[in-house]
Amino acid sequence: MFERKDNIVIEKSRKFAIRIIKCYQYILESKNESVLSKQLLRCGTSIGANIRESVNAQSRLDFVSKLSIALKEADETCYWLDLLHETEYLDDRLFQSMNDDCIELIKLLTAIIKTAKQQ
Repeated sequence: MFERKDNIVIEKSRKFAIRIIKCYQYILESKNESVLSKQLLRCGTSIGANIRESVNAQSRLDFVSKLSIALKEADETCYWLDLLHETEYLDDRLFQSMNDDCIELIKLLTAIIKTAKQQ
């Protein structure tokens, strides 16, 4: 299971959450859109929260469960990013950068979950 110090997935999910918050603020202030962007804010920040919860998992099963929730939230985040892009609230550059980061988190979480299940 994880240790908080120097853990790449914890750090990447934290930085991603900060980017999500800034993205939400940008969409809200510059595009005056709050419904879709609020969904992005909720699931995008939930990824890191669930990863942090996994640090104190009571068992390997609990650990996998918390990371599986984080994985689902990451997948949902990709969905909202795509919708915001397709409806022109996010330009191509911002969408691609945010989406790439989200996909990287999905890959990391998938690998960690797979390894944890095999142990």
